[in-house]
Amino acid sequence: MLTTIGLRSDEELVSYLPEDVRFKRQLAIEDGKSEYEIVDHFKRLAANTLSDYPSFLGAGVYRHFRPVLVDTIVSRGEFLTSYTPYQAEISQGTLTSIFEFQTMVCQLTGMEVANASMYDGSSAVPEAAMMAVRVTRRDKVLIAKTVHPEYRQVLATYTKHQGIPVEEIAYTKDGLVDIDNLRAQLDGTVAAVILQTPNFFGLIEQVKEIAPIVRGKGALLVVVFTEAVALGLMEPPREADIVVGELQSFAISPSYGGPYVGIIATREQYIRQIPGRLVGETLDANGHRAFCLTLATREQHIRREKATSNICTNQALLALMATVFMTVYGKEGLRELAEQNLAKAHYLAAKLPLTFNGPFFNEFVVSTNGKSPDQINNDLLQKKIVGGLPLGRFYPELSGSMLLCATEMNKREEMDTVAAAFGRH
Repeated sequence: MLTTIGLRSDEELVSYLPEDVRFKRQLAIEDGKSEYEIVDHFKRLAANTLSDYPSFLGAGVYRHFRPVLVDTIVSRGEFLTSYTPYQAEISQGTLTSIFEFQTMVCQLTGMEVANASMYDGSSAVPEAAMMAVRVTRRDKVLIAKTVHPEYRQVLATYTKHQGIPVEEIAYTKDGLVDIDNLRAQLDGTVAAVILQTPNFFGLIEQVKEIAPIVRGKGALLVVVFTEAVALGLMEPPREADIVVGELQSFAISPSYGGPYVGIIATREQYIRQIPGRLVGETLDANGHRAFCLTLATREQHIRREKATSNICTNQALLALMATVFMTVYGKEGLRELAEQNLAKAHYLAAKLPLTFNGPFFNEFVVSTNGKSPDQINNDLLQKKIVGGLPLGRFYPELSGSMLLCATEMNKREEMDTVAAAFGRH
């Protein structure tokens, strides 16, 4: 390539750069290692991680049991190495799995249409906001302060240069959306109202009360979830216009923060505005059941600012993990799993001073009663237990509180140890 463009070296290629920004030494990395040395190296690293410690940390990423069958299925070559199934004639397996995923998501959320290509819950939230802007032709978004703080940060990043103002709805002393504050901000310029249930504090939001208020002003209601297991017990948020969330709880390991699988589901009337990929069921030339990408052309995914969404990567492998999980558990199994989470969280919560009173699933906020949340976590870490999330990082007014999560993975003696760290038994 250098010869073709008339240059003799890599240095000539970058000669236009100032001297002070050129890198003229070797990278400070070790020489290559053999395969067994690499395996040995990572075994040593794994021995020093917290992966085997009991954990009470939730806040959008949850530790649940992963059925062995999940990895058995997703490790198959036809799934593991495949990419976007544009060519339906050779992608029926992948398309079928995506179609089943969409169907299950609709059953979980009470919506009529779902896709399979959101990066994660945090990117699904701004995608829903922009979808609402397109549908309503309005330009303002209201989002509850009880929505995951990092989801709100991603929304701010997406909307900053798109002319979409975002305002936050306050929460009450009970940790729920302040409906009076919502009414005061809700006007004819609002495209969407976004709330989360269970919210960031673990509390069940009053979706049924809020829905008619939002709809009465012509805005769309977007309901967010981060803990998918809660859907095993909770009534689907059918009052919503758009449902977005994170399915990390469905057999996707925490993995230091990703990759995860976000979902977006909506009513059929908004199907043309939903971002990502949709798989539809049809018949082939011989009259047999078949599947294909539908209602969006490939060009839709590469048209830059004119596209419905800039999300182009196919999340089907992560979606397949969640699909296998839902298939293994089934409706009754998912309900039993949710009941275990509910019971264990309430067992621990009964031993601790709660900051908010109200129905919650498997997360709750506790007061540290003058103790430092960081000190409590350090004390627990000495006992090889990962504690909760100090809330002062995101909510300065709650600097003396901590968010704790208990799942089916936590044992009674571990929960008793956590209670003891707060001075409770």
